[in-house]
Amino acid sequence: MTRDGVTWQPECYLQFDAERTRPAADLLARVPLAAPGRVADLGCGPGNATALLRARWPEAEILGLDSSPDMIDKARAGGVEADWQVADIAAWRPERPYELIYSNATLHWLPDHQALFPRLLSTVATGGCLAVQMPGNFDAPSHRSLAATAAEGPWAASLDGVLRESPVAPLEVYYDLLAAGSARLDMWQTTYMQLLDGEDPVYAWMSGTALRPVLDKLSEDHLPAFKAALCRRLAEAYPRRPDGRTLFPFRRLFMVAIKPA
Repeated sequence: MTRDGVTWQPECYLQFDAERTRPAADLLARVPLAAPGRVADLGCGPGNATALLRARWPEAEILGLDSSPDMIDKARAGGVEADWQVADIAAWRPERPYELIYSNATLHWLPDHQALFPRLLSTVATGGCLAVQMPGNFDAPSHRSLAATAAEGPWAASLDGVLRESPVAPLEVYYDLLAAGSARLDMWQTTYMQLLDGEDPVYAWMSGTALRPVLDKLSEDHLPAFKAALCRRLAEAYPRRPDGRTLFPFRRLFMVAIKPA
């Protein structure tokens, strides 16, 4: 099933569950709210971050929203108590404000951040906050290798326009978008050194995220050659260490905007 126009596979995404959940926990740790009554997890995926929200606030009313029915099915099957909904964040307009709107590794898939971020902040209740984490590694060797591979070979025409230029702006841009509506802004970036095991581990990581739009468009005939070409580039960019592991640096951007009381 699709999410933001992309086919998502929960099992593939959760292959690196611990690594993907760690930034979600780091974002949540900086949310200063004591007991929010209403919490929205936008782009909740399979519910790994929603579980953190529920553990911190057992009494809260929590919405888990994602545009992928498969992701919502996986989240619902996990047993975390939440109101699970299939919906498009771009069209989401809550009837009442939320004390916390939380989004982990999702909003980079949506366009027009100039309008999106102020709109989301406007749906936060007085004294509440908007907490967001997004990847900030779109200039990394992994993405450059993907773009170069997509532009070469017999699949190039079918992949033309599939990959976007960096969808995430520098933190300074988000400061300008959020500062006027915030009493306080907490913003930072972190590079996580992922220690990956196995054959072609960076390709496996990307298969759950950045590769999804490409895999949607590739024909079955082209997929083996495309994978081989991309894996060659990735192996050069991220060589396996003597102990067999592959080091994969991954930068992420964080922001917590607190509304005036």
